[in-house]
Amino acid sequence: QVQLVESGGGLVQAGDSLRLSCAASGLTFSAYAMGWFRQAPGKAREFVGGLSRSGGVTPYADSVKGRFTISRDNAKSTVYLQMNSLRPEDTAVYYCAASPKLLASVASRDYNYWGLGTQVTVSS
Repeated sequence: QVQLVESGGGLVQAGDSLRLSCAASGLTFSAYAMGWFRQAPGKAREFVGGLSRSGGVTPYADSVKGRFTISRDNAKSTVYLQMNSLRPEDTAVYYCAASPKLLASVASRDYNYWGLGTQVTVSS
C-alpha cells in the first residue's frame, strides 16, 4: 500500500524556521510529481508548492514565495518543505501529496495519494 508520512511540524515563533519531511513508500517515488498543501481552520485547502518528477519545476503560492523551498531526494523517497520567516498566517495542517503527472498541479484532484498531515503553529 502507498503511504505518505509527514513529520517536522510543531510550535514556533514568528520569524522562525521549520523543515517538514514527507517519506513515501509503496510507490516508485521518481514517477510522481509531489505537492505540499495546507489547510487552516475554516479555510479551504491551499496549494503551497510542488516539484516535477525531476525536481526541475517548482511552482509556489504567492503567499510563500521567497520564504519556502521545496526539494526532493529520490534516493530517500522523501520530499521536503523548508519554511523560513514563518508568520502566524502560516499556521495550518500541512499535507504532502503525490501526483502521476509530470508537473506539480495546483489542484488537489490531480493528486492520487495523501499523507495525514502535520500541524504547524506559528505564534506572534
